[in-house]
Amino acid sequence: MAQKVRDVMTPEPVALPLDAPLTEAARLMRDQGVDGLLVTQAGRLCGVVTDRDIVVRAVAEGRDLHGTRLDQICSAGVVTIGPDAETDAAVRLMRERGVRRLPVVEDGRAVGIISIRDVAADDGPAVSAAHGGEPSGD
Repeated sequence: MAQKVRDVMTPEPVALPLDAPLTEAARLMRDQGVDGLLVTQAGRLCGVVTDRDIVVRAVAEGRDLHGTRLDQICSAGVVTIGPDAETDAAVRLMRERGVRRLPVVEDGRAVGIISIRDVAADDGPAVSAAHGGEPSGD
C-alpha cells in the first residue's frame, strides 16, 4: 500500500510570522537545527525562508541584518502538498519544482513539512531511482 505524506512528514514545523526580523529566523534555525522555516501571516502559510535565502537575499545584498524582516527575503508562492497525498506524489512534485522540502497544508494551515530526506528514509532505493540515481539492489 502507498505511504501517505502524513506518515513521514515532520509535524509542527518551525514557523515565524511574516514581520519577524531576519535575525530571529537565523537564531531559530540554529537553535532548532533546521535549514529553513515556514513564514506565516495570521496563522496561514505565506512563504518559506531558508539559510540560503538569508545569505543570498540579505547578506550578499548588504542588508541591515537587524532591520530586515522576513517579508523582504522569503520565497512566496510556495508549493505545498496535503497530508493525505501519497509520498510518490510528493517526490514528483519536489522533483518538478526543484525543491527539497514541501510544506504540508490542511485547510490553509501548515501541519507539517516533508523533505526528500523524509521520503528517502522511508523508501530507500526507490527515491534514489526516482531522482536519477541507481538503486543499490540490496
